[in-house]
Amino acid sequence: MSSIHFFEKGEGQPLVLIHGFCETSRMWTDFAEKLAKDFRVICPDLPGIGDSPISGEQISLEEVAVILEEWMDANEIHQPIVIGHSLGGYVTLALLELMGSRLKAVGLFHSSSYADSPDKKATRNKAILFLKKHGVDKFVSSFVPPLFPEGSSEEFKEEIAWAIEDGKRSTLSGLIAFTGAMRGRKERLDVLRDFSGPKLLIAGTEDGAVKIEASRKQKDVFTHYFELQGVGHMGMVEKREETLELIREFALSSTKH
Repeated sequence: MSSIHFFEKGEGQPLVLIHGFCETSRMWTDFAEKLAKDFRVICPDLPGIGDSPISGEQISLEEVAVILEEWMDANEIHQPIVIGHSLGGYVTLALLELMGSRLKAVGLFHSSSYADSPDKKATRNKAILFLKKHGVDKFVSSFVPPLFPEGSSEEFKEEIAWAIEDGKRSTLSGLIAFTGAMRGRKERLDVLRDFSGPKLLIAGTEDGAVKIEASRKQKDVFTHYFELQGVGHMGMVEKREETLELIREFALSSTKH
């Protein structure tokens, strides 16, 4: 039996929502409540995050995909629509490479099919050193606020505080492991291009983590592409209702595919 912890709401077409880095499945609570009217919404904690265990400080996205495939089989999650935020999008693409047409549709939410640049890999290395020296709480407290647009800290004060507390539910091993997994991931643009099902990308024009230029560069491989004006890396918080409807409409149209 899979050790993946998750919650689910609703019934019908499975819709799997995968959280990002320094996040847990709880980030999707509001979305799950609203989307459960139309779908069986399932939100897992990735290994080492929230209530899902991990052994050691190393894991690859390919290994995560195998774990999630086994978890889906064990819980009779068949032909799911899978949408991932940031790291969750990288996991979604690894799942797509593994499962192919066994996924009905995929969505990337502030994410990318490209590999890390050399500069980004260097930043990941520094993050691992910081984590090992200072621990989870200090890392998360410094990592989360810049995910929101510059100058928006007062507007989203409560949301940032909540996101920091949620991120602190990650284990040290989990954060180190996934920092390394993101650093080592390969480009999966061809995986996306070869998939014949519906494909969604939601991008923020002020996203500091996934630059809008990178999103625009790969937009042609998606069947559904949306830019959120003035939005950073946290569209599900910054533009909650708008992004909720984008996901609902994409998922509804995908069930007819």
